[in-house]
Amino acid sequence: MAAPKVAVVGAGVIGLSTALCIAETFPSCSVTVLSDQFSPNTTSDVAAGMLIPHTYPGTPIHVQKQWFKETFTHLFAISNSAVASEAGIHLVSGWQVFKSTPKEELPFWSDVVLGFRPMSEAELQKFPKHRFGQAFTTLKCDCPPYLLWLEKRLKAIGVQMHTRKVADLWELHGEYNVVVNCTGIGAHQLVGDEKLFPIRGQVLKVHAPWVKNFIRDGDGLTYIYPGIHRVTLGGTREKERWSLSPDPGTTKDIFDRCCSLEPSLREAQEIQVKVGLRPSRQCVRLQREVLSQGEVKLPVVHNYGHGAGGFSVHRGTAKEAARLVGECIAALKNSSLRAKL
Repeated sequence: MAAPKVAVVGAGVIGLSTALCIAETFPSCSVTVLSDQFSPNTTSDVAAGMLIPHTYPGTPIHVQKQWFKETFTHLFAISNSAVASEAGIHLVSGWQVFKSTPKEELPFWSDVVLGFRPMSEAELQKFPKHRFGQAFTTLKCDCPPYLLWLEKRLKAIGVQMHTRKVADLWELHGEYNVVVNCTGIGAHQLVGDEKLFPIRGQVLKVHAPWVKNFIRDGDGLTYIYPGIHRVTLGGTREKERWSLSPDPGTTKDIFDRCCSLEPSLREAQEIQVKVGLRPSRQCVRLQREVLSQGEVKLPVVHNYGHGAGGFSVHRGTAKEAARLVGECIAALKNSSLRAKL
């Protein structure tokens, strides 16, 4: 068969990183990214981009750890390279604090991040309402620069990018041999996934250059994540809420909660409010499927449903999606050989 044509639908961090892994793994493939929205208008542009995993109840822990480790290793190498600033990737140290000691004092990812340890009594004095804490160094992606850098990498290796709203995966049949679905919350409508639901997240992006360390409440609701140019303050987790309009009451609540962890934030300037819908389900949907209409078949690979943890595992799940695309291509080659015999 001729060079296989692969369409990746979706241009957030999952879609772009998946397209990159496919193009790198199978250089003979023709890869195209299709999306109705590119940066700066994706859910990924709103994300804080901190590499602190969120647990997926329906995915085995060893699989989640592998995804995280592959992502951390990949981004750590970029952070130590000359392109780190352009890609928006940097190391950041800080604290995760708890009002009571958690059941799990050593999370599954503690040996992947750098220098994980319990906080000292002296460190905890900074947080009088908290009784236990963990200190570590992790990576942060400043999301818009990282997405633009991924787009630049894709263009450099010949991947096409087209603005196009795909209403039905079947409309790509005939144009492409394999379709990869990285549509995030869009998969609710595109493939009718009733297990997928939004968790609305509202965050503030503020100018507070003196804040150098991240602070995260152990419940995951309140966090302060310093980026290269802005500090992200969060947040909310509003299940099944589809509104993308900022809520002024929520803005005040987030600001007050973050100031209780870091009082100097009262001096923060240039407060911007952002809202995104995290595409959530019990487990990431990362699988092959062959769609059929009579005798006509369309091989599809799904890679969506990463919820609040997309940046933490994006490279690991992209590598797995690329492997599944390879299986689809092998199956197509076998069927075309059989057709010739």
